[in-house]
Amino acid sequence: MGRIVGYRRAERAVAGPVTKFGGQPVWLQVPRWPLSAAWGTPMRFVAQISINDQKEEKLAYLFVTAADDDDFDPDVIFPDGGENAVIIQPGGAYDGPAVEQATGPTVCDEEYLVDEDDAADDQDDDRIGRGEPVTLREEPAGGPWRLLLRLATNWTPFRLNLGAAPLLFALIDADGQRGCMLVEDS
Repeated sequence: MGRIVGYRRAERAVAGPVTKFGGQPVWLQVPRWPLSAAWGTPMRFVAQISINDQKEEKLAYLFVTAADDDDFDPDVIFPDGGENAVIIQPGGAYDGPAVEQATGPTVCDEEYLVDEDDAADDQDDDRIGRGEPVTLREEPAGGPWRLLLRLATNWTPFRLNLGAAPLLFALIDADGQRGCMLVEDS
């Protein structure tokens, strides 16, 4: 629960329910790979974030629609545009189109683990939130929401084109069953 202070390339394939970026998801239940609402193609896997809810181990899986070139789908910035997804397992709810497949496109083949500390929150920090309240320019529908991830995507070891100066927010509801994602760009 804290500030991301660095990324470490995993020495071997990650097989457990830990926070990581890139590679392929480690599914806790039947895989649900989300599809782009506009294109009908599998979204790119970005990360899995460990959620410790005291009752059971949970993971939130983050996906975005992304082209193979430098272009990006502008609808990826909206929480309800159908071009990004947060899927929570076990027991989470996701209403968008998905297929039952374990592997698919990813932001990078390498897997990166994160180093965190417990430094005080700062609006400029990348953070694994694990449920803190969050202040956004505009609150997405369906809240109240709590922070799961805040990430300045231009400063990561993997390529994630979401705009000129994007700040990605992944959010979870108070029950830890639903998630959403949005991008604020300056």
